[in-house]
Amino acid sequence: MTQHPGFGPDLAEVFGPAAQDGGPELIQLLTPEGERVEHHDFRFDPGAGVDEAETIRGFYRDMVLTRRIDTEATALQRHGELGIWAQLLGQEAAQVGAGRALRPQDYVFPTYREHGVAWCRGLDPLKLLGLFRGVDQGSWDPAERNFGLYTIVIGAQTLHAVGYAMGVQRDGAVGTGEPDRDTAVVAHFGDGASSQGDVNEAFIFAASYNAPVVFFCQNNQWAISEPIERQTRIPLYQRALGFGFPGVRVDGNDVLATYAVTQAALQRAREGQGPTLIEAYTYRMGAHTTTDDPTRYRLSEDVERWKLRDPIARVQVYLKRNGLADEAFFAAVAQEADELGVHLREGCKAMPDPAPLSMFDHVYSELTDELTAQRDGYAAYLDTFEVSAGSTTEGAAR
Repeated sequence: MTQHPGFGPDLAEVFGPAAQDGGPELIQLLTPEGERVEHHDFRFDPGAGVDEAETIRGFYRDMVLTRRIDTEATALQRHGELGIWAQLLGQEAAQVGAGRALRPQDYVFPTYREHGVAWCRGLDPLKLLGLFRGVDQGSWDPAERNFGLYTIVIGAQTLHAVGYAMGVQRDGAVGTGEPDRDTAVVAHFGDGASSQGDVNEAFIFAASYNAPVVFFCQNNQWAISEPIERQTRIPLYQRALGFGFPGVRVDGNDVLATYAVTQAALQRAREGQGPTLIEAYTYRMGAHTTTDDPTRYRLSEDVERWKLRDPIARVQVYLKRNGLADEAFFAAVAQEADELGVHLREGCKAMPDPAPLSMFDHVYSELTDELTAQRDGYAAYLDTFEVSAGSTTEGAAR
């Protein structure tokens, strides 16, 4: 099999000891000051015949719109329109870089925070809001976008991803050399989830079966209120070596580096070279969710320091400094973000409440006798209440 940059046999050389604040092994192609730099193992390559500047402008647009989704959803929650929202402020580059590296046949298993990846897969963000509004349990078809439903159980999706990847192997969709057929699977999770048993079990199965899966860990340095140094004595990416597959740490605020590293790991998986762990070293500038108050457990100085590494600002500076985008471009993106905001606000408030009995519809592919009894019992209970126009809740639900 062809070796890809950063995934050669001399892992000790590529994945050396960690150092403070990301370490010298941190892969970076665009500095916080917006300057392009070279890396000996990875380079940004959007593909033959693809305009590089246009690709980077697309990354900028994706990140701006992803941030707008986040800020609008946060505001909707504050106004009582959403029950809760999982913020991603500061993690846009990690998600957009990873999302844009995918091919259509690749499959994504997200957590509850991959709003940027969902955007890259073409999912209407209103469908995400429906889940957090509580009017559905995830209304999108995972097969339509190859993007799984959000997973609330911490770390469970990594096992789902490995199982799917093993199925892809058995379907003969790995290592064929056919670009439109060979498939990789991505499991997204956070640094807190890396402490879960499910994640470590997924590592074991992936290594044992050489499964075509990329474990993408967004290390935003806080598992709710627990700092990363209380979860691990070594950098997270180095854990992969103990399971027998490579790990790599990338600057998660650098969309170019995240794209390049994810692209290489995905191709490695598609060719049958097995799993990779990517640690996207970033920072959660917002709260864990809208029920969280991060001022109670972290220093404001840290937040201010990471604001200087804003993933959107560094791409904007790069585009302006190199004459790759004019003010008309930035104004058009801002206008598109405003239109997206209107779409989210109006669409969220217009979502109908679900029929009470619809909660039983998608538990199993076929309704079991036990669940049927529960549904009928609940329907009988609802029928004890009067509703408008003299109809019954049972009739309205059915």
